[in-house]
Amino acid sequence: MRHLFTGLICVLIGVGIQMVHSSSLTSMPGQRETVFLSKHLTYLMFAVCCGFAASRVSAELLKTNAWRFFWILVVLLVAVLIPGIGTRINGAQRWLRIGSLSLQPSELGRLVLPLVAARIVTELKFGQGFRLKSVPWTLLPLALTLPLVAKEPDLGATVFLAAGFLIALFIGGWPLRYFVGSAMLIAPAALSLLALKSYQMKRITGFMEAWQDISRAPWQIRQSLLSLGAGGLEGAGIGGGWQKLSYLPEANTDFVFAVIGEELGLAGTLAVVVIWMGVFLTGRAALRNLRRDSFEWIYGSTLVIQMVLQALANVAVVTAMVPPKGVPHPFISYGGTNLLVNITAVGLITGLSRHGAADGKTKTSTISDDDVHPEDAIHTDDEPAVRETPSSSTDDAAVTGTMQRQCP
Repeated sequence: MRHLFTGLICVLIGVGIQMVHSSSLTSMPGQRETVFLSKHLTYLMFAVCCGFAASRVSAELLKTNAWRFFWILVVLLVAVLIPGIGTRINGAQRWLRIGSLSLQPSELGRLVLPLVAARIVTELKFGQGFRLKSVPWTLLPLALTLPLVAKEPDLGATVFLAAGFLIALFIGGWPLRYFVGSAMLIAPAALSLLALKSYQMKRITGFMEAWQDISRAPWQIRQSLLSLGAGGLEGAGIGGGWQKLSYLPEANTDFVFAVIGEELGLAGTLAVVVIWMGVFLTGRAALRNLRRDSFEWIYGSTLVIQMVLQALANVAVVTAMVPPKGVPHPFISYGGTNLLVNITAVGLITGLSRHGAADGKTKTSTISDDDVHPEDAIHTDDEPAVRETPSSSTDDAAVTGTMQRQCP
């Protein structure tokens, strides 16, 4: 099942390469038409190397260094907000420039925060237990990272990071009463932290108006729905779409699913949705050999759920089911850090599933049917086996003679 899981991911990556190329053909007039494709392939090669390395990392190493990774993440999130270090694009300061490439630290949180949550919940479960006094320490990672991400500002990343952390706690068995109690206590602070800016309010009001009158919808939503509708059942063919010709903003990133709808039609969009259903099922099945309360199961399952939720959120934005927000489509949208994080997550999932398969084989080979003898199955060390030894003919004769002498 692990191979089928990675195979479906490879299909999505292939679709992404084609769609990034198609949606970027005329997005930069006067420059090379393949400029985005070249950078995407560069990101992809680096991401594949990171994914392969992640698949070879042991679960024990991940668990041991979880807090180290977390503090590195905090340092990067602080560095982004420092003028002259962080890069501001479209009013948001979310990126670190590394030569010609850029890194978005908040995306790395989708790997690190579930890792820390998985370690915390397993230590509590097999240690002191889920006690009330452990709640502040459990939620400390969120308290340190979410304000930094919201300051960038990035409302979508803030919500996704919180969701990934809480999903890991929920899978790990953190008591529901602590979820409810924590939500009631931090609700005022969360509302002030996530206070909507004017442009965010415009997105929400525009989204609500879109369902009343499409002509009053924001430009992005309107063009996205036009792209999906223009594709029909079979689409205009790869490269045949016209909305990407500067009509649809962010055609190669957040709204690449609309380009799929226009060029591959309803059949193409449904195929992508079915593939994601397969990713969820095969990803969970690949982890089935792990104990349900183990660190590996909690972390691996959270990574699978996170990827699928991000894909669903992107589809919901493109189809105007939720207010527009910059949510890239995993493996398909153009973007270096997003591609790096998702392929690394795939490597971690396959590595964790391989660890579970190895444990299963070890247990099977340790106790086999050939090693169990009938007398071992019946008798234990506490009850030593009582074996009957046949009496010899000499002993029988001695007993008979003794009985004759005692008779009168």
